[in-house]
Amino acid sequence: MSKESYTYTIGIDEAGRGPLAGPVSVGVVGIPAEHQSVVEEMFALLKGRDSKKWSEKKREEWFEKICAARHAGLIVFSGVMVGARTIDEKGIMYAVKSALARGLERLDMNPLHVRVVLDGGLHAPAVYEHQETIIKGDEKEIVIAMASIVAKVTRDRHMRTLAEKYPTYGFEVHKGYGTAKHYAAIETYGTCEEHRRSFLKGSGNSRNERGMSRNLHGHNWG
Repeated sequence: MSKESYTYTIGIDEAGRGPLAGPVSVGVVGIPAEHQSVVEEMFALLKGRDSKKWSEKKREEWFEKICAARHAGLIVFSGVMVGARTIDEKGIMYAVKSALARGLERLDMNPLHVRVVLDGGLHAPAVYEHQETIIKGDEKEIVIAMASIVAKVTRDRHMRTLAEKYPTYGFEVHKGYGTAKHYAAIETYGTCEEHRRSFLKGSGNSRNERGMSRNLHGHNWG
């Protein structure tokens, strides 16, 4: 099947595979064949750039452009997250695959009539016969670059929300990654339910639920 025969080109990328806390997120973006050239022209500046290295403000600006394109009927997209509990119980690979599959399901397309391009080591379910995994795909394929922004911004916004619930950890700053300040907060306050216990084993920095229950919302209850 030639590229021109696909009804959609779908790009997929993930964010949040390595943090100590919070969900992993997968972005799925679909561009209809009839709008392919228009969308690629609109988002041409994304090619050759790694949006994960951008400022949060810049990613938010591009995310709003992606939302505007969806509102105009030029694209479809989905951002799906799978949380820390599932990551601990079933592993990060399962969590990524689950989020990816759910993201594709939300787009509700015939797997045989779409072309799927994925970043890095990601793979779509086998029913998507026309798929390609591309190393540094977010720098080579505009649709993957768009999916990368969807995944990252979706997760970052969620982490800012979690920061309001658990203000002691600084989630709004490090987004759950293992910074020195994050480890120090875990050492002081223990973990919360958003921490990935399996990522903290053997680190010497997890203080279990005693600290969590005492400081769950940033207060010392004695």
